[in-house]
Amino acid sequence: MYQVITMYGDNEPWWFFEEWEKDIQEETSFLSLDEAVRFFQEKWELICKNYTYINSKTNFLSAFWNDGEERWCEECDDDLQQYMGLALLEDHKPLTIESERKFYEATNSSGKAKRCQRPEQSIRR
Repeated sequence: MYQVITMYGDNEPWWFFEEWEKDIQEETSFLSLDEAVRFFQEKWELICKNYTYINSKTNFLSAFWNDGEERWCEECDDDLQQYMGLALLEDHKPLTIESERKFYEATNSSGKAKRCQRPEQSIRR
């Protein structure tokens, strides 16, 4: 079974840190990879219209963000960028195949790799 998920939180969708599932906002399941790919591409087109920056991996994992969409982390004593993630998964795991679409290339990269605990704090905009 294949899933196309959207998520929102501190981390790009390829990290899969512990409890990453808590960031899922929407999940749609498909029996065929072709159907899932078509849906992923449609969602990608819709989401990218609302974000300035995009970083995508070739295995159907994409992060979108705008400057200023951050939340304060007490533990880190820092603002953390918030990302909209889009992923095509198989049985809730990343695919090992690569996408053929050229527009999934990164337009910018945050370079962020730190992870913080998940305090229940609001997003600062």
